[in-house]
Amino acid sequence: MKPFYVTTPIYYVNDRPHIGHAYTTLAADVLRRYHALRGRPTRMLTGTDEHGSKLARAAAAEGLEPRAFVDRVAPAFRRMCEQLDCGIDDFIRTTEPRHEERVQALWRRLERDGDLYLGRYSGPYCVACESYYTDKELVEEGRERLCPVHRRPVETLEQESWFFRLSRYEGPLLALYDRSPPFVQPEGRLNEVRAFVREGLRDLSVSRTTERWGIAVPDHPEHTIYVWLDALTNYASALGGPIAAPGEAPLFERFWTPSGEVVHLVGKDILRFHAVYWPAFLMAAGVEPPTTIWAHGWLTVDGQKMSKSAGNFIPPGPLCDAFGGPDVLRYHLMREVAFGQDGDFSHASLVARYQGELANGLGNLLQRVVATLVPRHLGGRIPARPGEPVDPADRELQATATRAASEAARAFDETAPHRALDAVWSLVGAANRYVDLTAPWTLARAGRDDRLREVLYHALEALRWIGLMLWPVMPRKATALRAALGLPPPWPTPGVDRWPAAWGGLASGSSTRPVEPLFPRLDPAAERALLERFGVQVASSGPQSEPERAPSAAPPQTPSAVQDTGTRSGTTPTASATGTTPDGPTLVSIDEFARVDLRVALVLAAERVPRSDRLVRLEVDAGDGRPRQILAGIASHYPDPSVLVGRRLAIVANLPPRKMMGLESQGMVLAAGDGERLALLSPDRDVAPGTRIR
Repeated sequence: MKPFYVTTPIYYVNDRPHIGHAYTTLAADVLRRYHALRGRPTRMLTGTDEHGSKLARAAAAEGLEPRAFVDRVAPAFRRMCEQLDCGIDDFIRTTEPRHEERVQALWRRLERDGDLYLGRYSGPYCVACESYYTDKELVEEGRERLCPVHRRPVETLEQESWFFRLSRYEGPLLALYDRSPPFVQPEGRLNEVRAFVREGLRDLSVSRTTERWGIAVPDHPEHTIYVWLDALTNYASALGGPIAAPGEAPLFERFWTPSGEVVHLVGKDILRFHAVYWPAFLMAAGVEPPTTIWAHGWLTVDGQKMSKSAGNFIPPGPLCDAFGGPDVLRYHLMREVAFGQDGDFSHASLVARYQGELANGLGNLLQRVVATLVPRHLGGRIPARPGEPVDPADRELQATATRAASEAARAFDETAPHRALDAVWSLVGAANRYVDLTAPWTLARAGRDDRLREVLYHALEALRWIGLMLWPVMPRKATALRAALGLPPPWPTPGVDRWPAAWGGLASGSSTRPVEPLFPRLDPAAERALLERFGVQVASSGPQSEPERAPSAAPPQTPSAVQDTGTRSGTTPTASATGTTPDGPTLVSIDEFARVDLRVALVLAAERVPRSDRLVRLEVDAGDGRPRQILAGIASHYPDPSVLVGRRLAIVANLPPRKMMGLESQGMVLAAGDGERLALLSPDRDVAPGTRIR
């Protein structure tokens, strides 16, 4: 099986780590664990970027030497990996001698082959992103010229500099962008990079004489190597490359090979450095570029970019501690955001996902089957494996499991952990429905012991499949789930594919284990306390007494609004102010339509409303910064509302709040139906929650 090597960007140590760093690191660890589970040799790298003008200035502002400053901050990033259960194989710091030696070796190769020359540089430079810009790339505000990324004034640099012949590699880079599989993902980012290169490349200044905090140019100590040439080389220097004699760097020879897969996960703001400069440096050195550059979007907090001044700088540690470990945060970050797109984090959404999907979904399934039914009716023993399924419910559960495993594997292979989790949760929902439908407690009372054993075996086997598929994302909880089934952790073994494929792998006769609730439910007081611990203001709601009124799938109809069915409530059809005729539908102006706030909303939780045979309570992320509650009269069409969790639905977001069964509905879902069958409307691809429908 071909090796898999995944890297995060090395993180700039000008401040402590936050959930943006955690997001990329978790994504890399999830991919590493998945490919390891499939039997591939894997390796994961992360680390810290510790050179450059910005760090030297930050150190000086605190009265420290640069080395003392980075030595103080860098360990926090290693601790973050430990807090998140990220099984990194290496952590590199660009101040390490092993890295500096490999950077200088690359420089010598580029100089030897004529790809470097000495000249003078004059132009705008942004210290914040350590990047040169052309005049046309700058943003002008008044009399200031600003960096297009940071919106900060740029500096003008003029100095002697070594230049890399980047213009020489315009054609090879464009050819690289045309290869399959794509060099840059997602496709929109590839198009951006291709367009940038097609505009023409200028040779790149790759040394400084004004900055001393960095790696010296070999044989020219008055020059310091450009921080991006330094930093990008970490991906290869951690393996002993990119310039090494045969046998000198066995890790580089094993993992950086055309027969393997090298994946760099990076933020979209540093894509150009990784997708243009880095492959050009490697081509010049005669080294194969990486397989894929995956550029993900930005992670905001309640719609705002993280910053200390905004007061929304969120470290991952307290979030892990609040849930007794990192798995809830791991799950939320991987499920919440379509990888490659911008995403938003809110504490309220985190808690809502915990309650709706983990506690009420998977946690409930494990408690029902392993903690209650199997001990009570089978003495805690796993029953004999049934033969080929005959009952339609058994066949449907197995078909769902097979489909979920296939879809989840395809999604992980395509670096789409959010879709992989959608697939896994389709099996969680199907297994809960299976238990409801087959009703083991009724079988036990009726003395149908053979059928009872068949049903409980299938439910246990579904949990085994879920545990395997969930392990890359939630290793602790998946291991605890497997322990409850009497199974060991799913330790990956090179050459052995452990992804679930054959139904019936759970050995009969072994014992389940007593299990604490995997995801204990939070009562309203505990949920409120947790949100307040996170600093979220929770509005109190008093008791409501208004009786239930099931919402319609369309806005309430009035005689003046709907005139296509003759008289209604004694009202004679007349022309409306918007041009309705007695024989035609109501017409609305574009201005009237524009008043309707139609949005895409992500379903975070879904459950039946107690004492109602019509209402389903949905918690959705509609881009408001906190979940909103919507009540929908769809229970007869969706008897197990949990199947809606993770779906993106179309909603009306600006209806007045409406009270039903003591609960407030803050919007309405859109649906299509003929009276007997109803289907909720969804976009045909993932779009960010809160996106306006136009």
